[in-house]
Amino acid sequence: MKAINATLSHVWNNNEYYRSKLEGAGFTEPKIESLEQLASVPLLKKDVIRGDKQKLLCVDPKEIGQVHLTSGTSGKPIYTAYTLADQYVYDLLPKYLEIFKETDADVAAIALPYEFALPGLGFQRLFQFAFGTAVLSLGKGGYMAPVDKSLELMKEYQATVLATTPSYAALLVEESEKYGIKIGEDIRLKKILLTGEGCSSTFRDRLEKWWGCEVSFFYGSTECGVVGVECSKHKGYHVMEGHVKVEIIDTVSEKPLPYGQTGEIIVTTLLREGMPMVRYRTGDIGYLQKARCVCGITMDVLHLRGRMENMLRLNGEDYSPFLLEHFLMEIPDVGMWYHFKLNQGVLKIEAEPFRTKLSDEQLAEKIRKHMADRLSIDCQVEIRHDIPRTFGKATRVFN
Repeated sequence: MKAINATLSHVWNNNEYYRSKLEGAGFTEPKIESLEQLASVPLLKKDVIRGDKQKLLCVDPKEIGQVHLTSGTSGKPIYTAYTLADQYVYDLLPKYLEIFKETDADVAAIALPYEFALPGLGFQRLFQFAFGTAVLSLGKGGYMAPVDKSLELMKEYQATVLATTPSYAALLVEESEKYGIKIGEDIRLKKILLTGEGCSSTFRDRLEKWWGCEVSFFYGSTECGVVGVECSKHKGYHVMEGHVKVEIIDTVSEKPLPYGQTGEIIVTTLLREGMPMVRYRTGDIGYLQKARCVCGITMDVLHLRGRMENMLRLNGEDYSPFLLEHFLMEIPDVGMWYHFKLNQGVLKIEAEPFRTKLSDEQLAEKIRKHMADRLSIDCQVEIRHDIPRTFGKATRVFN
C-alpha cells in the first residue's frame, strides 16, 4: 500500500498523462485506501506509449541515466528511461536471498542482449552490485562474442551461473560438442536462469539433463524489470513483491480476477522514479495463487500460460504453445528446434530428429500419434534437418 501510494503520488505530481487519467477516473488525490481500490486506477495499454519516449517520463530529462527499449517486433518500440537511482538503488534494494543464492565466490555468464533492451545490463547489475558476483558479459552471438569464444570464456573462468534464453541455452550446449568442450567437465554450472522467451517444463528438463544443473525460470520485461522468479522447487514464479504489484484481469471486462483464475497479467512497478508503469497490460496470460511453497517463501506464486498474441486456435479452443511444446518434448527422438505453423485451423509441426534410429517417416508418424493421444489434435508433421538456429528470440509459432 505504502509503495503503491508513493508511486501514485510521484506520477500525479510529475506526469501530465498519468494525472489526467487519474482525474478522469474520479481521483481527487493520488491515494487508495485499500489494495482492492487499485482496480479503480486506469489501465496502461502498450499502444498508448509505443514510440513515445516522453509520455510516461516522471523526471527532468537530464536525470535519465539509461534508456532501454523493446525490440518493437509488433510495432514501434516502447522506451523505458531509468534514473541512476533506479539502476543502482531501487532495482537492488530487495535482494530475495532465498531465491538468489549467488555470492562473490560465483562467476555469472550473461548470454543476453546488451543492445537496447534491459536483460543483459539488468542481470549484470544484479549480480555485480547486489551479490558481488564476477560477470562474464557474453551477449548473444554478436561479432565480438561468437559461440566458441563464449564457451571458451565460460570454461576459462569456470562460470557457475548462466543467464540466457531457452533457445540460446540449447544452442550453446549443442555447439559445445562441435568445439570439443565437455559440459559437466570443462564447464560445470550450478544454475541456469532462463528468461526472454517462455518454454515448457519438459524443455527445461531437457536442458537440466544436458547441462547437468538446476534450471530456473525468470519472468520480467524491459518495461517492468523483474516480475517473478522460480525457487528451487519449480512450482511457479514467486512474485517479486518488493519491486512489483501483480494483478490478473479478465481480458474482456478488464475486471480483476481472484486467485486461481486465468487472465491477463497486469504489473505496477513499485520502485521506479524515471518511468513508472502503473497497471501495465503486459499481454501475457497467467494466474496467481497464494504461496504454499515448501521453500518457505510467502510471496504470491504466478503461473504463466504464454502470450495472448501467440495462442493457437485449434478445434475452437485456444492452446498455449508451451502446452504443445510440452507434449512434443516428451518424445526423446525429437530435437529442441521446431516450428508450429497454423494455416486455416490446421496445425503443422516441423521438427528435427535427435539421436534417433527412426526414419523420418517413422518419426513423423510417432509425433502425429503422440499429439493425437495427448491432446486429441490431428496435425501434419514434417521432419526437417535444417531448422535455422537464431541468436535473437526464437520464433516457434507462425500464425
